[in-house]
Amino acid sequence: MNTTNISSVVPTKYWQLLADGRVQCDVCPRACKLKAEQQGLCFVRANQDNQIVLTTYGRSSGYCIDPIEKKPLNHFLPGTAILSFGTAGCNLACKFCQNWDISKSKEVDILADYASPITIAQVAKQLGCSSVAFTYNDPVIFMEYAIDVAQACHVEGLKTVAVTAGYMNDAPRREFYQYIDAANVDLKAFTESFYYKIAGGHLQPVLDTLCYLKHETKVWFEMTNLLIPDENDSPQEIEAMSRWIVDNLGVDVPLHFTAFHPSWKMLNKPHTPSSTLNMARDIAKAAGIRYVYTGNVHDHIGGSTYCHQCGAELIGRDWFVLSSWGLNADGRCAACGTPCAGVFLDKMGKWGAKRVPVRLHEFNK
Repeated sequence: MNTTNISSVVPTKYWQLLADGRVQCDVCPRACKLKAEQQGLCFVRANQDNQIVLTTYGRSSGYCIDPIEKKPLNHFLPGTAILSFGTAGCNLACKFCQNWDISKSKEVDILADYASPITIAQVAKQLGCSSVAFTYNDPVIFMEYAIDVAQACHVEGLKTVAVTAGYMNDAPRREFYQYIDAANVDLKAFTESFYYKIAGGHLQPVLDTLCYLKHETKVWFEMTNLLIPDENDSPQEIEAMSRWIVDNLGVDVPLHFTAFHPSWKMLNKPHTPSSTLNMARDIAKAAGIRYVYTGNVHDHIGGSTYCHQCGAELIGRDWFVLSSWGLNADGRCAACGTPCAGVFLDKMGKWGAKRVPVRLHEFNK
């Protein structure tokens, strides 16, 4: 399919005209109030002709086939391939962003590849993917494009995954997640001060998204907490977060504690030691969370899935490679028959750790 005629500027509907002539974007809690031709903090939503438009529809910073465990999702189609892509910009301002060249880009040059939603879905299926991920930057800010891609994917029998910070208002959130099958929500910390000073946002809207996903949707979701030394890694904060998760989301939502690596505006911080990840995992498990993982480190025990009833290894992992499979075809522990929460195939996926860049324009013929 030829996509060269795709318009990158499309109208949106979550906005309001203010009395002073500015237009307020209502997709996320930031509520950017924009004069004519101004862009929001995300860089991709702008005031044109007294309405908010998305300026990057159909354009991507790149496409790549990844293992789904890299999102990270450990309980959703393990071992399968997922076509991943993002655009540019972000609606938060995390000082530690590890994709800052994409999320903080103001340049259209980074959006080098063009593709229609139908092309993305058809190419993903052709290349053997089971799903498509909106990732690298937050799909909240390009939700119109993501929704169209998700609808095209469902026509092709593919699942859709959102990798997101969960910073979204209620009405657009309800529309967006109608089309999403799984998500990983980045719960960056469990204090308002961290969100305000380091991430440029607020904690409560993220908690609202998590509660919405759990109680009002059928979306499978997991959470990631990047532990930054001396910022959000205290035992007290981890325990408070874990207890909130158990009380509000239940014991079956997987939680990934991942290691920080110095990046962007936090180059002065050290790497997260493995001992901190293990401490966090122990605290979360003691609080009652059944599936707790460590990430960004090589840790077979912290990366594998175990039966919460008998302790048997259900899914062994060596980085992104599945090394063992102890689930029956119905997603139960082969040793004791206890169900494992998640969405599973009837056998172990074989994609492994391969990362395969894809240029969509090569298929636009």
